[in-house]
Amino acid sequence: MRDETKCLHSGYSPENTQPRVPPIVQSTTYVYDSTEEIGSVFDEPTKSLIYSRFANPTVMAVENKIADLEGGVGAMCTASGQAATLIAILNLCNAGDSIISASQIYGGTINLFTFTLKRLGIECIFVDCDASEAEISKAFKRNTKLVFGETIANPALSVLDIEKFASVAHAHNVPLIVDNTFPSPILCKPFDFGADISIHSTSKYMDGHSLQVGGVIVDSGNFDWHSGDFPSLTEPDMSYHGIKYTEVYGTSAYIIKSRMQLMRDFGAYPSAHSAFLLNIGLETLAIRMDRYCENALKVATFLQKSDKIETVCYPGLSTDKYYDLAQKYLKGASGVITVTLKGGKNAAVKFMDSLKMASNVTHVADIRTSVLHPATSTHRQLSEDKQILAGVNPGMVRLSVGLEHIDDIIEDLQQALRSV
Repeated sequence: MRDETKCLHSGYSPENTQPRVPPIVQSTTYVYDSTEEIGSVFDEPTKSLIYSRFANPTVMAVENKIADLEGGVGAMCTASGQAATLIAILNLCNAGDSIISASQIYGGTINLFTFTLKRLGIECIFVDCDASEAEISKAFKRNTKLVFGETIANPALSVLDIEKFASVAHAHNVPLIVDNTFPSPILCKPFDFGADISIHSTSKYMDGHSLQVGGVIVDSGNFDWHSGDFPSLTEPDMSYHGIKYTEVYGTSAYIIKSRMQLMRDFGAYPSAHSAFLLNIGLETLAIRMDRYCENALKVATFLQKSDKIETVCYPGLSTDKYYDLAQKYLKGASGVITVTLKGGKNAAVKFMDSLKMASNVTHVADIRTSVLHPATSTHRQLSEDKQILAGVNPGMVRLSVGLEHIDDIIEDLQQALRSV
């Protein structure tokens, strides 16, 4: 099936007289006929449902749909995008390990990597996304367990050279984890270019309607865990009777371990109702992504002509620094644009506060046009030097172009620019 069809049909196939739409299974608990049977499930948790802390039929239908869209062997939904990032990393790392990340990533992820992981004994080494393979290789240590980057960085809008980062990671026998939130599986399939694990904040384009916070981890099934130093996957897990994940689950070892071990212990699983709402968003994802890209390109072209604006960053523009990489990896540059206004922070704030239709919100990738000032919000906790490294400056505005009529979006931007 093509993506448009997968959005509607993957993950759930009703049988005779069953509901056409995946039902909300609003239950924490599943009944068994015997004590012996329920005991056997604790020996082999993938045998059947145990408890909705880490598996639920409604959520599983959405997981299967996303895995199919991304081209993976399995997926696991989480309560947020941040939870997905954390679990994806802790599934491989222990205290004393290190990871490598592109520096152009979301501010909340920088916080997670710089402070919280450090408290857990995991070091993050940042490299510029434009660094050469040799420069990235220099960042590796004997204890490095993975490489991380964002397909389209939030809010820098740099495009990750996935093949380059995958090549370096694999040369050092570690996987590449890619945050594919902004493109979604409709615009980019990182596994086709060598990425091993994909994560998303499903709160963004997948949901699209600002209805639920969520995340997902998708496993390509392509990485050979025996090629590197990953004892938690290749050696016995004593919390599950000494099971060896790679031996028992083969190419699905990573995603099954993340559920059986980490989701079991952290319980950061979404509710059935949240998954139901997410599925509604997924059903129109392919159609919406086309419109986001169409509207954003027209807005970016318009903004380039304004004498109030210093720079416009949008990988869909032929003049953009990352245009060539966008052409290689993306079927469209999504709906997010960053603009830097002349006059710095004051001009940016004046412009944003003068918008009448667009919303000033801590969100992005909605059906409604919205704006945010990253330097004083998502990246507020960073020093000015670190903000610059992350691609943020005081005059920058992140503009998430919605699905309103393009003329209405541009008229709102025009009137706001006149106030600056």
